[in-house]
Amino acid sequence: MPADHRSEVSNEFIYETFGAIEATLARHGEDLREIRNRLCILEMQDASLSRRIDRIEERVERIERRLDRHGV
Repeated sequence: MPADHRSEVSNEFIYETFGAIEATLARHGEDLREIRNRLCILEMQDASLSRRIDRIEERVERIERRLDRHGV
C-alpha cells in the first residue's frame, strides 16, 4: 500500500472517531440536562416535604401545649 493511501485511511478513521466522540458528547449533554431537570424536581419536592413536616411539627407542639394545659 502506498504511504499516501495509508494516511488517507488514517485520516478518515480519525474523522470518524472524532464524529463518534462528538455524537457521544452530545448524548451525554442531553443526559446531563435531563439529570439536572430531575434533580431540580427532587429538590422542589424535598423543600415541599420539609415545609409540610415543619407544619406538622408545629401542630404537634400546639396539641402538646393544649394537653399540658388540661393536665393530660
